[in-house]
Amino acid sequence: MNVPAWLARLFTIDDGVVEEPFSLLEDRPGQAQAGADTGAADGAGERNAETDKGGQGRDGESAGGAAPDAGDRAARADSPGQADSAREAGAEPGEVEVIRPIPLEAYIRQSAQASPEKSPEAGLEDKVPAEIGRVRKAVEQLFHADVNKDIVIREFIIQAESRGQAKDGKPAESQVPAEPRGHAVAGGPAASQEPTQDGSPAAGGGKKPWRALAVFVDGLVDKMTINTHILQPLMLLTAIADEPVERRLQTVSEALLPGNQVTKFEDWKDIVPGILSGCTAVFVDGSPGALIVETRGWEHRTVGLAQTETVVRGPHEGFTESFRANTGLVRAELRCKDLITEMMHVGRLAPTDVALMYVQGVVNPKLVDEVKRRIQAIDVDYLPDSGLLEQFIEDNPRLVVPNTLTTERPDRIAHMLMEGHVAIFVGNSPFAIAVPVVFWQLVHSPEDAYLRFPFGSFLRLLRWLALSLALLTPALYVSITNYHPEMIPTDLMLAIAGSREQVPFPVITEILMMEFSIELIREAGIRIPSVIGPTIGIVGALIIGQAAVQAGIVSPLLVIVIAVTALASFAIPNYNLAFGVRTMRFVFLAAAAVFGFYGLTLALCWAAARLAVQKSFGVPMLSPVAPRMDTSKDVFLRGPAFVMNQRPVFLQTQKAWREQPASRPWSKATMPNALRRFGDSVRSPRKGGKH
Repeated sequence: MNVPAWLARLFTIDDGVVEEPFSLLEDRPGQAQAGADTGAADGAGERNAETDKGGQGRDGESAGGAAPDAGDRAARADSPGQADSAREAGAEPGEVEVIRPIPLEAYIRQSAQASPEKSPEAGLEDKVPAEIGRVRKAVEQLFHADVNKDIVIREFIIQAESRGQAKDGKPAESQVPAEPRGHAVAGGPAASQEPTQDGSPAAGGGKKPWRALAVFVDGLVDKMTINTHILQPLMLLTAIADEPVERRLQTVSEALLPGNQVTKFEDWKDIVPGILSGCTAVFVDGSPGALIVETRGWEHRTVGLAQTETVVRGPHEGFTESFRANTGLVRAELRCKDLITEMMHVGRLAPTDVALMYVQGVVNPKLVDEVKRRIQAIDVDYLPDSGLLEQFIEDNPRLVVPNTLTTERPDRIAHMLMEGHVAIFVGNSPFAIAVPVVFWQLVHSPEDAYLRFPFGSFLRLLRWLALSLALLTPALYVSITNYHPEMIPTDLMLAIAGSREQVPFPVITEILMMEFSIELIREAGIRIPSVIGPTIGIVGALIIGQAAVQAGIVSPLLVIVIAVTALASFAIPNYNLAFGVRTMRFVFLAAAAVFGFYGLTLALCWAAARLAVQKSFGVPMLSPVAPRMDTSKDVFLRGPAFVMNQRPVFLQTQKAWREQPASRPWSKATMPNALRRFGDSVRSPRKGGKH
């Protein structure tokens, strides 16, 4: 579509002041031609030829030819297989090339085959060269050292004593005056001795300088560790004999680096992630490869209280933004030699550490393989948090009920690991993911395990009641007042009708206004500073409710209904489930407003059926109720700790028993109860945890 010149001029910025206008978007061929025509028409009377060449007034041929080239470059960069399609089109150099799309399956296949290590930024070679000069050039190119000031490249000298100067097994430096290390001058004694062609030290003795390079990222390392464990031992405390060049790196690793974790790598693809994760890479001239020394030391939040899962009785510590601190908290809670931590990396441009934790010999191996398969299939440039990983790996991310359990408590992760679950840690996220999960576990609280079972059961009953109230109270109010007033006592019906006599809005409008106000207050209380957040929430709710009643906008009974609904939603222990309840409340409200109790019943049946067919990593979400399974008593209520002898049967664990059938042998009632529950003999579970 050709745009008239006068119309294009209205939306064109006069760029006669600058030579080239700045734009992040490339012009399309038609837009470039229209702009060129406009510039050519205006340039005759307003600009000279110089301005027309650099600005919008360039001639149509040059502008129309430049834009397709730029668009072609963008299209080539976007799709790895479109360059071949463009060449197949047979476009001439002076013509506009038509970029043909490729099938989606072919694009996914080509993207999966593309290796990030083959990119030009991966260095000149896949292997680390032996010459220190080539290593420095490769590092500078790899990390863009000319503009990137976070990368520190420290070149230094390692002083070694020639074997010819050693006497009686002592290095020659014990017989000569000591000199400061690391200050060799080119052409001096330290630089005068060079190795022979075969790499052996030259005869005659003297100090042998080894050129070395230390590379690290400023801000991710502990500089004190680098000074005391790398630079000081290599530069000032060197007391070794000279070695052939191919053995220098091994000698440095075995004799000179006191770091607790020193690993040798020979490929850039292994060295670069170590540098970017806070380690220091040490290169020695003449030896291919590098030593990755553990020097991590960036600032992070210390271990503190759990923010979203507070308890009265039980541990109060929660995960932090430190990856290794989180896994360490779990290991401190669960001191088991069979606790396995597998490391993975997700992300092409910025790999993120992902750890899988499980108890070997307890967890089902098929579950571990499935979790690893889903994580390895993620192909993104960057994975910032566990919330995104959760959406990538769960069975149905569109379901409002979460398919995974997210927690920030190490004790809860330890408990679920011993049951047979798999825990996932992502980068510097303070939340861990446990899979699989069933619907009933979303209503459990970590505090239930630390209380006596009558108290834990009472709290669970309270939470189930809160879940029902938060989900159905507004819908029930609308159904009763609009369609089924005969279901309530006459006095209550007359009281409701009297309170709504001065209200000018229908019931559904009142509820929507109050629900919107509550959600607005809840969100404002989170976003404003924490010092005044709770105050704003309480005062705002009181003022808005009182003012709305006095103004006759809503009825007093409706304010009570909305307040009870809000309080009930706060009692749900799982944050993601609470969000789902808040969302589904509006669905039930709409069904009740249209069809009354019939619509509410249909909506409940639809939600139950949708939840019944949903699975979490192969486990039905309503297990062990639907399908029915004989498992532990920890489902609706909290059973006694001494009768929950078995692990959840729906996990199909390798070990079904977590405690003896008679867990209180000193009690006279224990053995009769065990015989009554399990019979005269207990069958050992077969492989896979089946009975």
